[in-house]
Amino acid sequence: MLYNAYEMQRSLLANASAMASFGAGMLQNPANPFAYLGGGTIVGSALEVFAHAAAPRGKPEFGLHRTTVDGREVAVHEEVVVRKPFGQLKRFAREGVEGGPKLLIVAPMSGHYATLLRGTVERMLPSADVHITDWRDAKLVPLSDGRFDLDDYIDYIIGFLEAMGPGAHVLAVCQPSVPCLAAAAVMSADGNPCCPATLTMMGGPIDTREAPTAVNTLATKRPHSWFEQNAIVTVPMTYPGAGRRVYPGFLQLAGFMSMNLGNHMVSHYEMFKHLVRGDDDSADLTKDFYDEYRAVCDMTSEFYLQTVDLVFQTHALPEGTMTHRGKLVDMGAITDVGLLAIEGERDDISGLGQTKAALTLATSLPETKKRYLMAQGAGHYGIFNGSRWRDQIAPVVEEWMTINA
Repeated sequence: MLYNAYEMQRSLLANASAMASFGAGMLQNPANPFAYLGGGTIVGSALEVFAHAAAPRGKPEFGLHRTTVDGREVAVHEEVVVRKPFGQLKRFAREGVEGGPKLLIVAPMSGHYATLLRGTVERMLPSADVHITDWRDAKLVPLSDGRFDLDDYIDYIIGFLEAMGPGAHVLAVCQPSVPCLAAAAVMSADGNPCCPATLTMMGGPIDTREAPTAVNTLATKRPHSWFEQNAIVTVPMTYPGAGRRVYPGFLQLAGFMSMNLGNHMVSHYEMFKHLVRGDDDSADLTKDFYDEYRAVCDMTSEFYLQTVDLVFQTHALPEGTMTHRGKLVDMGAITDVGLLAIEGERDDISGLGQTKAALTLATSLPETKKRYLMAQGAGHYGIFNGSRWRDQIAPVVEEWMTINA
């Protein structure tokens, strides 16, 4: 019943948002004389904040149409290289630009769309032939397309790298660090010629026993059965994936919002003050962030529950017990993949040391093929977006790709 109750609430809020938006427009219209009386501006601004917060959201667009390569502006268009039921390999083709390192950015399957990494893609476009994993909302995948679990995730990564060809580089942001590292181990053990040249892991939960955060604590203090009973719901009949068991995006969003509820309330209050003062540019920056942050999608129950179990509770990869298709994942098989571990000093999702643990696990990899970067002052989001990412972190990624080309 939870998903149906959410859908009812979403419908009611959508109507309330439309009414609030209409009221805000009336009170802020320069042609309306009442806009200049009493608290018209204040009420209109408050209505606009509510309308934005309550509005329903679909999948955002990347909206990256141009970039600058070697000092000249070039057009960019999106193309689908591989299409699979639960995700596709999307390429940002730069018109008139040939060559350049091939980079696969692996977006997290954790409740948000791949567009959350828009800033990551935008920064790497000038120097690389960028591809990204564009995961699909599980509620839109019919039951006839089968399951999607951690083994399938690894298979998708391997398949995408094979489609890109030998010599590609991988940039895994947060959650996919674990399956990407496992995929590198599997491909190395199999002698796959499309094994990545480098694997950069950013804020990934490789070993969550290191500096555990609130997210890690939540996953360990409750038994596996609790998550199955309280976090998994059935997709209602109004969606193509009707009947599929999922961990819904709205629960994921509620969890993240509650972790920093005070900060989110302050952000909305600041947006309100910007609107009252007529500072629309500053208000739009907050709106743009929450347009992306509140756009959420569902993930399959089998993938979510396996992640809770293997990554957060039993620590299968660092313990050496993780398997792929029944075969043990051998971290010692990685001998020629340049591993770069990046962590944020103030990361409250993946604590310091969790991503760095990957360098220790790759016991057969020479030290010259390992590198660690701790981004001072950066939180989880700041590792892959914002000025620290653009000016301090991305240059290190580019240099590492060049060294290990």
